[in-house]
Amino acid sequence: MKVAGIIAEYNPFHNGHKFHMEEVKRITGADYLVVVMSGNFTQRGTPAIIDKYARAKMALSSGADLVIEIPTCYATGSAEYFSAGAIALLDKIGVVDSICFGSECGDILKLEEIAKILADEPALYQKVLKQELRSGKTFPIARKSALEQTIKDFAAYSDVIQSPNNILGIEYIKNIIRQDSSLNYYTNKRIGSGYHDHRFSPVGFSSAISIRQALASSLDLSKIKDQLPVASLEILEQNFEKRFPIFANDFSSLLKYKLLLESGRGYERFLDVTSDLSDRITNQFNEIRDFEQFCEHIKTKDITYARTSRCLGHILLDIKKSKVQKYMDAGIVFYARVLGFKDSSNILLKQIKEKGSIPLITQCAQAKELLSPIGLDQFEKDIQASHIYESLIHDKFDTLFQNEYQRQIQKV
Repeated sequence: MKVAGIIAEYNPFHNGHKFHMEEVKRITGADYLVVVMSGNFTQRGTPAIIDKYARAKMALSSGADLVIEIPTCYATGSAEYFSAGAIALLDKIGVVDSICFGSECGDILKLEEIAKILADEPALYQKVLKQELRSGKTFPIARKSALEQTIKDFAAYSDVIQSPNNILGIEYIKNIIRQDSSLNYYTNKRIGSGYHDHRFSPVGFSSAISIRQALASSLDLSKIKDQLPVASLEILEQNFEKRFPIFANDFSSLLKYKLLLESGRGYERFLDVTSDLSDRITNQFNEIRDFEQFCEHIKTKDITYARTSRCLGHILLDIKKSKVQKYMDAGIVFYARVLGFKDSSNILLKQIKEKGSIPLITQCAQAKELLSPIGLDQFEKDIQASHIYESLIHDKFDTLFQNEYQRQIQKV
C-alpha cells in the first residue's frame, strides 16, 4: 500500500488543486492520498473563505482519502513554521511514504540543493548570514546573500528562492532533513496562474487569491464556476450567504478589541512580531478602519503586507512565541485531528492507529483522555480558533453558532 501526502490550504479547492492530486497519484503511484490542511485560519493569519469541514469535503470529493487538520499555530505561521508542522504531522501518523508539492520551477534537484544548505547551515553560510543581518538586512535578503556565496553558479538558483511555492517546497525538504524523516519528496510544475496572480486564467486554472477577490468584488458564484470542480462549486452554493463567504475584514472589530486589550504590554511576545512592528501597531492604532486597510498602513519596505497580516492574526488568536517554541522543542505536533475521510479508506485509519506515534482524534471529546498536557494545550488553541471563526459566521449570517465539540467529521 502506497500513501502520498499533500500539504494544502484549499482556500477554496479549485481546478489546480484537482490537477495536483491527479499528478501526485501519477508521480508517486500512490493508492491513497492523505491531505494535511489548514483549519479555519490560513498562512496569512486571516480566516479561510469557507470553513475547514466544507473544504475537507471538497478535497474528499476530488480525490483525497483522508484530511487531517494542521494545528492552528503552524497553519497561520511563516513558511518555516507551516512546513515544520505539516511535515511532522505527515511523518508521525506513520503511514505516509512520500509527499508531492507544486512548485514554480518543477526542479526537485534545485530545491533539494538549497534545502540541504538551509538544513545543515555550513560555516560559510552562517558567517555571511550573520554579517548581512548585522548590517541591517532583512532575513530574506540576508539569506539570499548567504546562499549566493555558498552555492556555486548561484545565478541558476536566484529565481528559485523568489517564488512562494518554491520557498515552501524548500522548507518541506529542509524539515524532512532536520526531522530525520523517511519521507520521500517529489514536485510537479504548477500550471495556470501564479500563487499571487490576481487575474483569472483563461484555461480555468486561476489562483485561489483571484477566486477570493472575484467573490469579494461581486459575490457572484457564476463568475468563478469555471475555476472549480463541480463538487466544490456545489458546496459553495449550498453554503452561500449561510456560512460563506468569510473575508479578512469580517474580523476587524475583533482584532481592534484584541489590540486594545493587549496595548499596555505591547505585541512583541506574539509569534513573528518584532519590536519595530509592535511599535508601529501601537503608534498607528488610531488609523484602523478595517483589517486590510490597517495591514496596508503598517507595512513597510522591510515588512510585507503578508507578514503584517500574519502577525495581526497571531495577535488575534493569541499565538505567542514562547508557547510555539515549547511545542517545537517538545515534538512539534502531538495529535492528528481528522476532518474527514472516505468510507473506502478505513484501512488508513486502522494503520495510523497501529503505526502512528501520535493519537488519532476523530471526536474532540477524546482529546482530554488521549493527549499530554502540552498536546491538549495545542489542541485547545485549535478549538478556540474554530470558535472565533464560528463567531464571525454567526455575526455575518445570523446562523446558529456551531460548537466544535458537536461538529461531525466529513464522510464521503
